[in-house]
Amino acid sequence: MAFDTQYTNQEFKVVGKRVLRPDGIDKVTGRARYGADMNAPGQLVGRILRSPHAHAKIRAIDTSKAEKLKGVKAVVTAADLPDLTRGDMGMYDTLENCMARGRALYDGHAVAAVAAIDADIARKALKLIKVDYEILPHVTDVDEAMKPGAPIVQPRIRTVGVNPAPTKPSNISQVSEFGHGDLDAGFAEADVIVEKSYKTEQTHQGYIEPHACLASVGPDGQAELWVTTQGPYMQRNTCAALLGLEVAKLRVTASEIGGGFGGKTHVWMEPVALALSRKANRPVKLVLTREEVFRGTGPTCSTSMDIKIGARRDGTITAAQAVLRYQDGAFPNIWGMLGAMTAWACYDLKNVKATAYDVLVNRPKVAAYRAPSAPMAAFGVESTMDLVAAEIGMDPVELRIKNAAKEGTRASYGPTYGPIGIGPTLEAAKNHPHMKAPLGANQGRGMACGFWFNFGGQTCVDLNIGQDGTVNLAVGTVDVGGARASLSMIAAEELGIPYEKVKCIVADTASLGHNDTTEGSRGTFSSGMATVFAARDAVRVLRERAAKTWDIPVDRVEWRDGKAHAFGDEHGNLAPLSLEELAAKAARTGGPIAGHNEIVADGAGVSFATHICDIEVDPETGKSRILRYTVIQDAGKAIHPDYVEGQFQGAAAQGIGWALNEEYIYGADGRLQNPGFLDYRIAVCSDLPMLDTQILEIPNPNHPYGIRGVGETSIVPPLAAIANAMSNAAGVRMTHTPMSPPRVLKAIREAHGA
Repeated sequence: MAFDTQYTNQEFKVVGKRVLRPDGIDKVTGRARYGADMNAPGQLVGRILRSPHAHAKIRAIDTSKAEKLKGVKAVVTAADLPDLTRGDMGMYDTLENCMARGRALYDGHAVAAVAAIDADIARKALKLIKVDYEILPHVTDVDEAMKPGAPIVQPRIRTVGVNPAPTKPSNISQVSEFGHGDLDAGFAEADVIVEKSYKTEQTHQGYIEPHACLASVGPDGQAELWVTTQGPYMQRNTCAALLGLEVAKLRVTASEIGGGFGGKTHVWMEPVALALSRKANRPVKLVLTREEVFRGTGPTCSTSMDIKIGARRDGTITAAQAVLRYQDGAFPNIWGMLGAMTAWACYDLKNVKATAYDVLVNRPKVAAYRAPSAPMAAFGVESTMDLVAAEIGMDPVELRIKNAAKEGTRASYGPTYGPIGIGPTLEAAKNHPHMKAPLGANQGRGMACGFWFNFGGQTCVDLNIGQDGTVNLAVGTVDVGGARASLSMIAAEELGIPYEKVKCIVADTASLGHNDTTEGSRGTFSSGMATVFAARDAVRVLRERAAKTWDIPVDRVEWRDGKAHAFGDEHGNLAPLSLEELAAKAARTGGPIAGHNEIVADGAGVSFATHICDIEVDPETGKSRILRYTVIQDAGKAIHPDYVEGQFQGAAAQGIGWALNEEYIYGADGRLQNPGFLDYRIAVCSDLPMLDTQILEIPNPNHPYGIRGVGETSIVPPLAAIANAMSNAAGVRMTHTPMSPPRVLKAIREAHGA
């Protein structure tokens, strides 16, 4: 649906203000309840036994000694989770990932679980479980996994997307291709052609709260799950399917979430907790250790890429090609496909192609991480854009401005763009004071662009007006970045009441209709749209109640500034009725006053950002320091600017860590060597400069307030922006992330012959 864009330019009374966050006090005082903070009478402690091998056949599991240990109430293996997926391979992959079925596919793959009266007994029970493994050949590198003769991770997989369809198993689960035009003709037109290869290593989302849940299944089949998740409805539907429960009998409540960033958009150990509870007939609390989070839940992909760009001397890009190899872990997914779709999305290109390979390796199932797959592709593309600019002697910003996508551009992945913000973010970067600030010795400046689709999806909202005129707003999208404040502001704006009069809650799955997972920057866009319409539904009821009170036609009543106003010559003397007055007499005019809306929120506006980075590199050690960082991004409409800026800054901070230090390190034995924050080094405060932000607002015509999602786009440019800055500071082009001191020092020495 399309909306009057003039509406997005109106003077808002609440939207756009920096109001107090509703969850702040609970979080700083410790009252907020996270995944591990729920307890139930008689609860047991769950623990999972995990494979110590990267790839192994499970010949036998002997749980008899563990079952006999005093205090152990349940032990489960794959036999307790029979295959009920009926050929749904995506669901089967989830089942196999939750508990190994015949083979352990990666270091950390769950093979058994116990529930006991305390943690000590649970740990002792795990040691009593004997697993007979036959160690199999493994592969953990994406390029190695594609070679002929590589160990096959999933013998059932046949490559999708190639013709003719293959008959033999392969580690390449899918090949995806996007683009248009004639590449050969485009490269023939070019004055310069630049080709470069790149690699990125696997990274972790870095959420501070580990996965945790409390599961309870009763003998009557009624079940409850309290869990830290970005998608309670996804958890309900998946867990019910895997355990053979009726969906309506499984009630899922999302706790406060201590970070997710995409890592909590999947089901990991929750079916195991439910299976333990069902077998023990007691509630089971299962909290993963940090090591388990690293070894057994989803990180990003590692990648290998080849980028080729042809351009004329005037800066016109005549052809662009990307070949992308993404490892998906041990289970097929679409991460490579997303990389191919996003790779060239910032540019208006006549001849363009992106080919992606989704590749299986003996690593954990890959999960989303904030604009999944886009940062890696942008690292390759945006680094090569700078190389092209240097080759033709053009300013990197001007090169991008000349080739930037605009309204009417046919995107490399198919659609034609409406109003978009890539051009405005580039112009803002060009004119930003940061771009003109002086640099010192061993310092360099770089910039890069980024794109994310944004999504909408299924959404359901209830808005209930209390007898005192205060408002309860119930939503189903988990609040991962300020949604409760933003949605309360939207409700207050529509109703014409103060923000403080609205209380927003995240409802459980039994209290509200289906809502898709909070991912794809959909939360404020989709639930905001539903909130607008739910509030307008409530306004319709309020107008009807006022009309009934006055005994006039409802079409002679308008709602304005939180009050019903009668209009027309014959009604002009009627005093306005406030929301409070109408709510107080609701029982006498028709009963409770509420608004409701359920939609599939289409039309999520695409999002673009441009980042600027200054870096200093010590040529003697390879150590680098970010001096200054600026994020410029189009928000469509910033509902709560504090939260929007926080999303920009948080994404950039994660991108900085990804670019400079973070990586999963696997040994020759296929085991993860750094499963914890001591050896896996995320960015901390001392690694970061002040992160400056500039919010642009190019309204999305498909939303009544012009909203675009903002949470993901700004993790896309940092890898390339930092690489470009480092190239200018150290005189060496880094093509492999993370750009850690040893890797940088090696590159400097090789480049300068030291």
